[in-house]
Amino acid sequence: MLDGKPRELASGKHFAVLSTLNQDGSIQSHPMWCDIDDDHILINTEVHRAKFKNMQRNPNVTVLVQETGNPWSWSEVRGKVVETVTGPEARDHIDKLAKKYMGVDGYPNPIQSERVLVKIRPERVMSFPPGS
Repeated sequence: MLDGKPRELASGKHFAVLSTLNQDGSIQSHPMWCDIDDDHILINTEVHRAKFKNMQRNPNVTVLVQETGNPWSWSEVRGKVVETVTGPEARDHIDKLAKKYMGVDGYPNPIQSERVLVKIRPERVMSFPPGS
């Protein structure tokens, strides 16, 4: 179970940076909305995006969540994508994130392909300040 600082930050209105590996081995990092369940960091994207294709090819990712207004308060989760969910559950999740981050009912941006909810199982968690 993810507790402490990772839970506090990922469940709050704080932005994450998702890092994935491109096919050539270079790193792609992208600011994201994030969420958390009992055992996973949750990211929601679309199936046509490079970050999703990267995660399909190589499930090793890093998610860094920084406290809004205090970049020295953060949690980094290194882990693996262990599940992806499409369909109504992924769509409902992006609507939930739009409410959390924007205060609106329903994700307002056009969806170009299909939403996908990505579940990341932590393998290593670090937080700063230490012990938080």
